[in-house]
Amino acid sequence: MASGGEEPAGSSLDRCSPDQAKASASMLDSGEDFEVLDEEEEEDLSELPPLEDVGKGKEGVQASGPEPAGEGAGEEPPAAEEWLDVLGNGLLKKKTLVPGQGVESRPRKGQNVTVRLRMMLEDGSVVEENPGLTFTLGDCDVLQALDLCTQLLETGEMASIVSDAKYCYGPQGRSPDIPPNAALTLEVELLAVQDAPDLELLSGRAKIKLANRKRERGNFYYQQADYVLAINSYDIALRVIGSSSKVDFSPEEEAELLEVKVKCLNNLAASQLKLDHYEAALKSCNLVLEHQPENIKALFRKGKVLAQQGEYSQAIPILKAALKLEPSNKGSLPALGFVKDHPTLAVPAPAASTRSSRVQGHGRSQPWHAHIQTHTIHAELSKLVKKHADQKTVETEMYRKMLGNPSPGSTPVKCKDKSPWSIPWKWLFGATAVALGGVALSVVIAARN
Repeated sequence: MASGGEEPAGSSLDRCSPDQAKASASMLDSGEDFEVLDEEEEEDLSELPPLEDVGKGKEGVQASGPEPAGEGAGEEPPAAEEWLDVLGNGLLKKKTLVPGQGVESRPRKGQNVTVRLRMMLEDGSVVEENPGLTFTLGDCDVLQALDLCTQLLETGEMASIVSDAKYCYGPQGRSPDIPPNAALTLEVELLAVQDAPDLELLSGRAKIKLANRKRERGNFYYQQADYVLAINSYDIALRVIGSSSKVDFSPEEEAELLEVKVKCLNNLAASQLKLDHYEAALKSCNLVLEHQPENIKALFRKGKVLAQQGEYSQAIPILKAALKLEPSNKGSLPALGFVKDHPTLAVPAPAASTRSSRVQGHGRSQPWHAHIQTHTIHAELSKLVKKHADQKTVETEMYRKMLGNPSPGSTPVKCKDKSPWSIPWKWLFGATAVALGGVALSVVIAARN
């Protein structure tokens, strides 16, 4: 799993590589989670065809007596050894090597399963071995290929699984041992099946560990740019945290559960933003702000949501509040007024030499990720102020046109074209009318005389 600074338990199937873990943590649980991933959209893995129960029972050579001599040679292998196209698209196949205890022994979604795993590249090189990997079936805690095919395994069955990269590590791969777009072969044996623990009976520490494990898996999917599965993992973590409990928790455990909840909600909002689910992202941000009104990440994302909805007048004060709360911005608060007065100018990024106080050993300067976060808020704020100003200009011009008033910019141009001795046409028309009236009156008077 992609970790947010904690060491997850279990196989590396449950986490990304150290490099990926750092990248995921920087985008989500650290101050750098405002950095934008590649906007290339992955295929929506949430709409895979439903996994059907193929009804394959325990098959093999039946004890039907000895075969006649000379027969059996060159025959096809038993049905149990044939390849099964799991999804019907040829990208995920399973073959039974050793039959299990029957169809009724297959695990169900939501149960905990333990498998023995051996994972290889197409050239046969082994990239992972785990004698006892335990995970919750159907929660996407492991590779999709393993999660989908384990549902078809019988207890005690050993099978070979050949999977396209789409259901493994995809175009990102797993540095350094699994290259991008690598197909994998998995040898899996289902060792044990048991019901998942009752959430109401979990201790505080066990609930925190379980919620963090689901959150870290969400971080992994976020780093893989699979935001649908990331949302799924964060939702599961939030359900674990929000479940009722018959066990008393210590104040420290309550505080830690709240911290994990806030992280999940923040990361959930980030994933929802990636999918343009603005209303859902706004709800997630508001839930964070109910617990922590000064949470910078929630304020930033709420500002971005409102900006995407065109609510610039609401988004700008929220981003300003986030900027004021940013610890690394104590000496940069005057920049707020500068941005307001000069909306086309963004605050420049901090110098690269300020990467980290801990790296350089300079003690009290702010970490590098905090400077990046400040720059990101500055840039977003200046962009919104400019958009808001442009929007107000367009609206003002539209109102002038509706009311029939010329724009202020057009009046001076017309004045420059006029001669200083020119007389308005209305005055000329009036003077002519008066003159004609006078002449007509004179004629009438003369006629009477």
